[in-house]
Amino acid sequence: MAEFALFVSAFLAATLLPFSSEVAFVAALSSDMNPLIALIVASTGNVLAIIVNYIIGFWLREKTEAKLMTNKTGRKALVLGKKYGYWGLFLSWLPIIGDPLTFVAGLLRINFFWFVIIAGGLRVGRYLLIGLFF
Repeated sequence: MAEFALFVSAFLAATLLPFSSEVAFVAALSSDMNPLIALIVASTGNVLAIIVNYIIGFWLREKTEAKLMTNKTGRKALVLGKKYGYWGLFLSWLPIIGDPLTFVAGLLRINFFWFVIIAGGLRVGRYLLIGLFF
């Protein structure tokens, strides 16, 4: 049951909802959950959620791009996103700004393989780092 709660927490935390998967991860570790199981469960939930964000962005491209092109800030955001798209993924592990970046990656049609390697790898790395210091 604790594993399911950790998975759901990690999944929801990678959406635009205000959840903290790090707190749930540390709570799981402090309740004597096997650290490897906690790492796998939290990472799986978090990576699956960023994939969902990517897919939603991918599907909504035409609608969103047309709306962004109607104003100066939107056009600038698209230009910057296209210019720095892959580099932006290196910030996708950060709280607050990271989850929207995974949506934008889909919107910009960033290569899915590299998206999962970079953004997913950073998500797993974040939990690994927390686990090492806990």
